[in-house]
Amino acid sequence: MPLDMPVRETQTLLWLQSGGCGGCTMSLLGAEAPDLFSALDLARIGVLSHPSLSAPGGAGLGDLLRRIQAREQPLNILCVEGAVLRGPRGSGRFHIMAGSETPMARIVAEMARAARHVIAIGSCAAYGGITAAGDNVTEACGLAFEGREPGGLLGAGFRSRSGLPVINIAGCPVHPAWVTETLDLLSLGQLGVQDLDESGRPRFFTEHLVHHGCPRNEYYEYKAAAHEPGQLGCLMENLGCIGTQAHGDCNIRPWNGEGSCIRGGYPCIGCTEPGFGERDYPYLETPKRGGIPLGLPADMPKAWFVALAALAKAATPERLRRNAQAETISRAPGAGSGKQKK
Repeated sequence: MPLDMPVRETQTLLWLQSGGCGGCTMSLLGAEAPDLFSALDLARIGVLSHPSLSAPGGAGLGDLLRRIQAREQPLNILCVEGAVLRGPRGSGRFHIMAGSETPMARIVAEMARAARHVIAIGSCAAYGGITAAGDNVTEACGLAFEGREPGGLLGAGFRSRSGLPVINIAGCPVHPAWVTETLDLLSLGQLGVQDLDESGRPRFFTEHLVHHGCPRNEYYEYKAAAHEPGQLGCLMENLGCIGTQAHGDCNIRPWNGEGSCIRGGYPCIGCTEPGFGERDYPYLETPKRGGIPLGLPADMPKAWFVALAALAKAATPERLRRNAQAETISRAPGAGSGKQKK
């Protein structure tokens, strides 16, 4: 071992699944370079219990939770996947832990008080997400947020035993590397309050916009837009893409080395954002006023965007104009002088 490498102590991890689809676990199981088990070994993290990775359940899990609550079993990291269901009328009885009569909301709160670090896995656990959308009859919420507003199950002022707030690894589902990198940083003691943004998300992935690294950026720069799903052009102007506003490095380090929503032909719907699930317009539509999209890039003044868009459209190469509304490349870049072929 190199002399300057930090010595890691073994960390214990408990993963609880609340009101959600389990998609974040499915994504995490697909981690690679390194794979999930190698990443846990490298970070010296031992999994006490996980719904998909652990055999013991029922009475065995109940005994583990009692020992953690009594501080007989140390708990370094609590991960919660899925929104917390507080209904009906705050009783939490819409979600009772299997094999018990105890609401999961109560178990999550007790484990959060015992844990050194608390992580919300996915947008449902972070902000309520899709589970809390609409009328929210289940009274679903995030651990420390309700949508965009601080609060949630644990309250805005919650701090774990490490002094950190809930760490929100938002996404629907999360990128597996966001989880493994966060766990690695925690095991090294290198994740502090300054490393979280105003929504509690690790900055290492929210310092980017989904737009960064987008494979359709050439079309975006020239405002060569797709009009129908399946076409190659930019998805922002007509098909509801908000990658210029949503935070995440999805297109810089895509899933399994090559996948992202946009690379698969679907517009970014902002699943890492606190308001995800509460749009007042269809996902595949771009609301406009006077022909100008209402949701403009987060890092560009409106007047600049309007002016540049007009110039870009006037200068759009015929190649891009045609390809934008095609499902496959119909005209390749010209060779030599760069003049457009007629």
